[in-house]
Parts: sequence; C-alpha cells; structure tokens
Amino acid sequence: MAAKYIFVTGGVTSSLGKGIISASLAKLLQARGFSVTIQKFDPYINIDPGTLNPYEHGECFVTEDGAETDLDLGHYERFLNKATSQANNVTTGRIYYHVITQERQGAYLGKTVQVVPHITDEIKRRMLLLGESGEFDIVITEIGGCVGDIESLPFIEAVRQLRWELGVNETCVIHLTLVPYLKAAGELKTKPTQHSVRDLSEAGVQPDILVCRSEYHIPSDLRKKIALFCNVKQNSVIESIDAETIYDVPLLMRKEKLDERVISKLKLPQKGEPELETWKEFLGRLKNPTAEVNIGLVGKYVELPDAYKSIVESFVHAGAANECKVNIKWFQSENINNENVASLLQGMDGVLVAPGFGERGFKGKLESIRFVREAGIPFLGICLGMQCAAVEFARNVLGLENAASTEMDPETPYPIIDLMEDQKEVTQKGGTMRLGAYTCELKKGSKAFSIYGKAKISERHRHRYEFNNNFLADFEKAGMLASGINPDTGLVEVIELQNHPWFVAAQYHPELKSTVLNPHPLFVKFVKAAMNYTKSK
Repeated sequence: MAAKYIFVTGGVTSSLGKGIISASLAKLLQARGFSVTIQKFDPYINIDPGTLNPYEHGECFVTEDGAETDLDLGHYERFLNKATSQANNVTTGRIYYHVITQERQGAYLGKTVQVVPHITDEIKRRMLLLGESGEFDIVITEIGGCVGDIESLPFIEAVRQLRWELGVNETCVIHLTLVPYLKAAGELKTKPTQHSVRDLSEAGVQPDILVCRSEYHIPSDLRKKIALFCNVKQNSVIESIDAETIYDVPLLMRKEKLDERVISKLKLPQKGEPELETWKEFLGRLKNPTAEVNIGLVGKYVELPDAYKSIVESFVHAGAANECKVNIKWFQSENINNENVASLLQGMDGVLVAPGFGERGFKGKLESIRFVREAGIPFLGICLGMQCAAVEFARNVLGLENAASTEMDPETPYPIIDLMEDQKEVTQKGGTMRLGAYTCELKKGSKAFSIYGKAKISERHRHRYEFNNNFLADFEKAGMLASGINPDTGLVEVIELQNHPWFVAAQYHPELKSTVLNPHPLFVKFVKAAMNYTKSK
C-alpha cells in the first residue's frame, strides 16, 4: 500500500501542542499495527535550531544521524520508541538553501526562480520523501507556526497542491485550534476557531478534522456550531482538554475517537483495537508512586523548563520505572556560590548538572559539584556537567589551581577540557560540533558497566570540547576513573568517582534516547540511587 499523509496545522496561537497531538495520533495508529513516522516543518529561516538560544525555542534535539532538530522530534521518539533522522525536520532555511544552491548550479535552465513552483515543489518533495521510502504506511507532517503567518504560507500552499495531486482519500488535514473560555461572559467562545479555519480555507485547504484545545469540556451544541461554521462533520470536532501529563493525551484522543476519524477519512484497513496495555501500565506506575525523591537540576536556562525538555521527560520515564515521584527543583547556576551552596542543595536526594555552552554560571556548577562530591549526594553530570566535574576534581582534589576548560579560560595553565584538534580550525558555528551517535566501550567492573549491563553502548553527542587525556593518569591515580572510552579516538566518554556512593558523568546526552517503553538506564539507576540516599538519611 502507498503511504498516506496526514498534515497537522495550528491556528489562533502557537504552543497549542501540535507536537503532542501528532505524537499521540501516531502512537494510536502504531498501536493498531500501522507503521508510522512524523516529520516537522518549521517556518523559520535558520537552517536548523542548533544556533538558537534555548530561551527562543527550547532545547535542540539531536538525532542518531547528527541532525540538530526541533524539540518536537523528542516527543515523537519518546511516544513511538523509534529513532528519527535528518529527514524528519525541515526548515524554511533548509528549503531555500537547497533551491538557491540548485539555481547557482544552473539547475533551472534560465527560468525565473519563484516561491511557486520552485519553493513549493521542494517542500512537496521533502513532504513525500519518507513516504516514498516504502518503510511507512502513514506519514504525519506537523507544520510549525500559525496559519495566517506570512512564513507558513508556502507550506500551506504545498499541502493544497499535494491534496489535489494525491487524491481525496490519500491525505487528511487536522487543524488544531483554541476554544477560549471568557471568564466575564462565563462561556466558551468559538469565534477564534472560525477565523482560523477561514484563514486556512482562504489558502485553499479545508480541514477534515478540528482538534479544539480548551480548558473546559466542549458541549455538543458548541461542537455542532463549530461543525456548521467550519464545514466539518460534527463527529470530526475533537475536544483536547488540558491533561495531567502529556502521556495521557493518546488515551484522551482515543476516547474522542481521533484515530477512528483518521482511519475512516484515509480509508485505511481496520486492524482491530489499538494495543495500549504497556502504555496504560506505564501511566499506572507514573500516577501511583510508592516513593518520592527531590532532584536538584543545576543549569543556566532554568527559567524555561523546555530548555531541558528531554531531561525532564527522562526523569518521568525513570520515575515510573522505579515507581517513584521525581520532584525536580530548579537551580540557576549563576546564583550558586561558596556561601549558599550547602543551604541550597543539602535537602536534595540527587543533583544533576545540566548541559550548556559558555561561561555564564560555570562557577556555580563547580560549587554544586564540589558540595555533592564531599557530601556523598548522588550526582549525574551531562556534557558540560561532566566537563565541570572534571575541572572541579582537578582544582579541589588534584590541587591544580586555575584548572579549567579552554572554552571558559583560553589561557588556563591546566586545560583539563580542550578543543579537539579537528575543531581548532572551525570558524562556523552551525552544525560543526561532534554530533549524533558514537560508540563507547565501558570498563568491566565499573559503575557505568553495571548501570548498562553491557560493555558496548552507543549514545548521542552535541559538543565541541573534550576531556584532555594528558591528565588521565593523574585523575585515575586520585580515584576518578574514566569508565567509558570511545574505541576509535580514545576520547573519554564517562567518568566516575570510586569512593562515592553514586557519582557518574557522561560526555554524551543520555536524555536524548530515553523513551516511555525504554527509560534510559543512567536515569533509572540515578533515581534509584537517590531513593537509597533518602532511606539512608
């Protein structure tokens, strides 16, 4: 069977949760036995979100093949338990870059290059790419931004053309919109939804299904009104109410029969009821914890939790695996110093020092690590967190005064963390780091080996600076073991303290691989260590 295409658009306002709705629908269709993938088309002109400040756009999610992508791809992977790739995230910048490069190479033979057909043709080609691979029955394409935005127009136009070209039962458009509640009037209002659908229709695309985000239940008379004014069937007006956790959304969408509407629109073969038992078991463990721990997350973007989205979700998965409620306490690393670190962190059952770039908040991270190392509190360091752990150890245990990373102090006498040789010539910022999956070998008998239960692992990276192996012998002599090494380059991937209850730090990003069905072992064991620490207090 040729792949069928579902397009998810959004109106009224951004951040309505198109990513979660797309991932939930994909989960339901996957649970019915279909092979599904999701892709995100972003209307901004950056080639990828790799150079965006996390405050602008949340975290940057890295795929196995090293693509720096939108954080929605993290949701897709966590829900579907399937890896995404470069092909799953496309930006306006990438589309234009490709078309302009083609034009410079003379591909258009003297034609005037225009938004229609050249840009829209390239968008359509990318929309169909995954479907033509033969791997998938259904491709869900989420269009970023809002209908009515100037930058979204070429994408909507591409959808209009594809619907026309592919045929009536080959595509389905789901439009996500807002039904706000006006306190003063004491009622839900449908007008924003009507306007949003009108904007979409003016661009030539009539939605098949409306998913209405609301804080309150939408009664049937309002659904009738929305259906009438927006030209959709009444049973295709779907309510999406605020959920306790994003992992409830597939079950809420199942109750609203979103998957059934899609199956009937696309004339898909009925494959029986969705198999959601393991999902329900996960939710059962998540909502009925038997223990509770407080984990301190020390980072520099803590004002926007989305900047650490994958870490937060990894704690949700690991908490459920341990039947333990994980309370994350956020600490702005800039505000931590020698005087206040003990009072801030002593109530924690575990501390995670988060990834990041640049000097801001570096000293606070070092102080946090010194405190938990000396106090015996379980510690997990990720990427820059691992580099900070190495610098802190060099300064306070090895006595190397002013030891640092050359990222923070290019003149340091002890460059514990340094640029790799092949990075020293790099001047461009975008897409030039060590990105994507690399293998790592764990030393038998180490804590890292016991956490993973195997010697060879593969993890995703996103960094420029590495541990400087010139200091390795001194580290190991003083009790800091390099327990994970990249077999091809000899670079240090994991370090751990031998005379500490649980002190592990990784150069890679374990949070990027944690899913509902496969919680990441590092997070699972870290939460377990925090539970043991609570009991021992």
